[in-house]
Amino acid sequence: MTMRYAAITDRLYDLGGDKWAVHNAARDRIAAGEDIIELTIGEPDITTDPALVETCITSLRAGRTRYSNGRGEANLVEALVQTYAPRMPDISAENVLCFPGTQTALFAVFQALVGAGDGVLIGDPYYATYQGVVEAPGAHVQPVPLRMDKGFILQPEDVEAAITPQSRVLLLNTPHNPTGAVLDRDTLEKLGEICRAYDLWIVCDEVYEELIFEGSFASPLEIASLQERTVVVSSISKSHAATGFRSGWSIGPVDFSRRLLPISETMLFGNQPFIADMTEAALLGHYDTAARLREALGRRARLVHEAVTNIPALSAALPQGGMFQMIDVSGSGMDGETFAWRLLEEQGVAVMPGVAFGDTGVALIRVALTVPDAVLSEAVRRMSALCEAEAKSLIKRTA
Repeated sequence: MTMRYAAITDRLYDLGGDKWAVHNAARDRIAAGEDIIELTIGEPDITTDPALVETCITSLRAGRTRYSNGRGEANLVEALVQTYAPRMPDISAENVLCFPGTQTALFAVFQALVGAGDGVLIGDPYYATYQGVVEAPGAHVQPVPLRMDKGFILQPEDVEAAITPQSRVLLLNTPHNPTGAVLDRDTLEKLGEICRAYDLWIVCDEVYEELIFEGSFASPLEIASLQERTVVVSSISKSHAATGFRSGWSIGPVDFSRRLLPISETMLFGNQPFIADMTEAALLGHYDTAARLREALGRRARLVHEAVTNIPALSAALPQGGMFQMIDVSGSGMDGETFAWRLLEEQGVAVMPGVAFGDTGVALIRVALTVPDAVLSEAVRRMSALCEAEAKSLIKRTA
């Protein structure tokens, strides 16, 4: 007998681990003892500040292990109010919900904003899980191409051209994963004008906010005329090198947050009080984790960009922030997926094929800047070796 399943399992069937096939294959090889340079995921190469870890341990020992509530622990909610007050002066606890990580926050937010047949506009390439959180409630991605010659910056005219009667949400990510592009205030205002004209929600994933290499961060939340339609999600995962603690949040209009609360309670009924205490300390304290990451990631981005300019078959845009860099490999005669698999198999370097982040990424690979400089330089050297090997092979095939 064939058992029956909910439609969501069909919608998400091919949107999970399949996108991470190269990464998973690399992990298998590492587990088998192979020496693989892993440049696939955004795992900071520094550890969580020991003082934050100690805060978590102290809270555990103090018995902060009981049930929480759907909105979040009062001390963390208040810390988030203080954190976002400079952008949103009227913010209160009713604008805040706490979640175990940005990913969970995104899933819940889209459950509240879209349904069957609705469209979500997203710059393409986009983070690998965005398609899943959009399609889970029955909506669909409306891709807006991001072009390397524009620095992968989302162009307002391209967004407007992609809007249909089904469009409900514009999903932003700044700094952007996978490209490292950063949206400035002027671009956000232009995008906001479009969203007001077409009555679209704005959801902005700001998890890389503190990892901008130069310049300042801008958020749609700081534009007063957009606050009624803006939902921001973020976490301490990247800013405090605390990916495994799974502590995130959403900030949005009061009515939206009231409607989101029952969804959160149905999913989670609160997150862990001891992690909330640590997150409060992270938000209100002074830690150098983000500054150290910014310096290292920016330096490595420049290192990769300079090295790639000396490889005729490759090209790259210099990212403005985040943990990743996109490289165009089309000059090698290979698409991104072929290049990624051959780089792993022939050179022992694992990168993500750009197509894992959307159709616009077919000629690209994504490189994580989260390994020491010397290792990253060696990885680029091996990319050059693969290009040279493919060029020689092509000459033989056409001779």
